[in-house]
Amino acid sequence: MQKKYELLKEVFGYDGFRIGQEPLVDALVSGRDAMGIMPTGAGKSICYQLPALMLPGITLVISPLISLMKDQVSALVQSGVRAAYLNSSLTEGQTAKAIANAVDGVYKIIYVAPERLFTPRFQYFAARAQISMVCVDEAHCVSQWGQDFRPSYLEIARFVESLPVRPVVGAFTATATDTVRRDIVELLKLNDPVRVVTGFDRPNLYFGVKEPRDKYAAVTDYLCAHPDASGVIYCLTRKTVEEVHARLCADGYRAARYHAGLSPEERRSSQDAFLFDDVRIMVATNAFGMGIDKSNVSFVLHYNMPKNLESYYQEAGRAGRDGQPADCILLYGKRDVATNRFFIEQDQENDALDEETRRAVRLKEEERLRQMTFYCRSQRCLRAFMLEYFGEQAPPRCGNCSVCRGKTEKVEITREARITFLFVRDLRYPVGAAAVCDALRGVESEGVVRHKLDGMRGFGLLRSVPAARMREIMDHLIASGYLVRSAGKYPTLTLGAPAYEVLEYGGTIVLYTAKSGTEQEKTSARGTRRLRSCLNSCAACAQSLQKVSASLRSSFSPMQRCTP
Repeated sequence: MQKKYELLKEVFGYDGFRIGQEPLVDALVSGRDAMGIMPTGAGKSICYQLPALMLPGITLVISPLISLMKDQVSALVQSGVRAAYLNSSLTEGQTAKAIANAVDGVYKIIYVAPERLFTPRFQYFAARAQISMVCVDEAHCVSQWGQDFRPSYLEIARFVESLPVRPVVGAFTATATDTVRRDIVELLKLNDPVRVVTGFDRPNLYFGVKEPRDKYAAVTDYLCAHPDASGVIYCLTRKTVEEVHARLCADGYRAARYHAGLSPEERRSSQDAFLFDDVRIMVATNAFGMGIDKSNVSFVLHYNMPKNLESYYQEAGRAGRDGQPADCILLYGKRDVATNRFFIEQDQENDALDEETRRAVRLKEEERLRQMTFYCRSQRCLRAFMLEYFGEQAPPRCGNCSVCRGKTEKVEITREARITFLFVRDLRYPVGAAAVCDALRGVESEGVVRHKLDGMRGFGLLRSVPAARMREIMDHLIASGYLVRSAGKYPTLTLGAPAYEVLEYGGTIVLYTAKSGTEQEKTSARGTRRLRSCLNSCAACAQSLQKVSASLRSSFSPMQRCTP
C-alpha cells in the first residue's frame, strides 16, 4: 500500500490523508464497495480518484454536474492523469471521438452524466471496456428523500448489473440524513459497503440568521466591516444575481456573477476571476460552487433562504476550507418561502415520474422547505438544529451562532406545551397549526369556527400568551418532534412520540427565545430612526448617523474585524 502514499504526494500534492479518506481508499482498492458521507471541502474526490489510479482498468465517475466534471477533468489532466467527460456540453463529433478514445483505453478516469449510461454509443463502449470501478458522486440524488432527487440515478444500479463483470462501486455525498443513507445503499445495490461518515460539524464556521428590512444594506454593512474578505453571495434567482451584482459594482465593489443564464465563456471568466482573487466577491445562484476548491473563502452570505437544509449546509460549507474562522449568514425574508414553493411546484426534473411518485417527491420537498423555515425562525442553537437534522448528537449551545451569541433567555414552556398536547390529542380530526394557536388563545377565527374548536375544553386557556410567542412555541414543538406536521398543501398537526411521553411521564420543556431589548437599546433605536428621518436635511444628523452605523457594523458578526 506504499503506492497510495506516493501517488497522493506525486499526483495530488498531499503529504497525508484527511479524516475518513484512507479507509475509503483502502476499501475500494481491495474490491470492497464503499459509501462516504463527507462535508463540503473534506476531499471526497481523492477517495475515488486515487483508487482509480491504483486499479487496473477504467473508473467511471457518475455525476450530474457539468461544471464539476469539467473542473475535475481539467485538474486531473494538469496533474498528468488521462481523463475525459461525457455530457450534453459535447457536440456529436466530440462525443464520438471521446467514445473511440475510451474504447482504445486512452483514459483512466471518465466522468459521465447518468442520462448517458444507456445511450447506444456508451453501451458500445461499456460492453468492451475493462471497467474496474464505478463511483457515484452526489449520491443523495438517488433518493426521493434527497434534496436533489434525479430519476436518472435510479438507473445506475441497472447499468452496473448490465456490465460483463461487476466493478467495485463507491457512493459519495456531502449531505445525507439517515433515511437517505439507507436509500443510497439499497437503491445503488451496494454490497456490504464500508461506511464512513466523518461528521457534519465545522466548528470554525459561524452560523447566523438575520431578517433585515433591507437585505442589500445588510450585505454592504457586512462588506464594509470586512473590506479584504473574499466570499460568495448566494441568490435564489438569476434576476436577483443580476440586480445585486449591478448594485455592488456601481458602489465600487470588485464582484463577479455566475448563473446558468450566462454563456460558458462568461461563467468560466467569472469563476477564474474569483479563484485567482481578481475579484473578491462572487454573486451567484446555486449553479456555482461544486468542485470549487478556494481555501480563502471567509464568508458565505445567503441573500435568500435556500429550499432545504441540505442545500444550505453544502453552500455555506464552501466557507472556511482553510480552517480559519468564517461566517455563514442567511438573510431570511418571508417572500423566500413563496419563491421556493414556486420552484418546487414548477420543478421539471421529475416529469418522467408517474403522478403518484411525483406527488410523493413534492410532499417531501415541501417538508424539507418547512424544516429550512424552522431553522431561520429558530431561537435554538443553529448548529445543534442542523446537526440533529443530519442525525448527529449536539450540545444545546455551541457559542458560535447568532442564537448562542445573541441575547437569548431560557424560558420554561411546559405548561403551554402540555395544554397544547392535550388540545391536539382531543381533536376530532387533525387541523392546522394556525387554527390550534387561535383556539388556544381564544380567538374566534374563521378556522376555529369552521372546525368548531371554540367548543373544546382547551379553548382560550392560553389567551394570556401573545400571538408571536404562541407561534414561537408552536414552531419549537414542531421542530423538536413533539408535534408532527403532515405533508401537503394544507398540513395538519398530530402528536409525536415525545409529546405522549411528556403527557404520561412528565418532563420539562424549555424554549430559548430572544430577550426583550433594554430601555437603553430601545431609546437608541428610536434615536436612530429620528436621525434617519431628517438625514436629507440635516448634516449634523448625518454625521451622528454615520457614527451609529459604524458602531452597529463593528458588532455585525463574531469574526475579527479589519480596519477599512
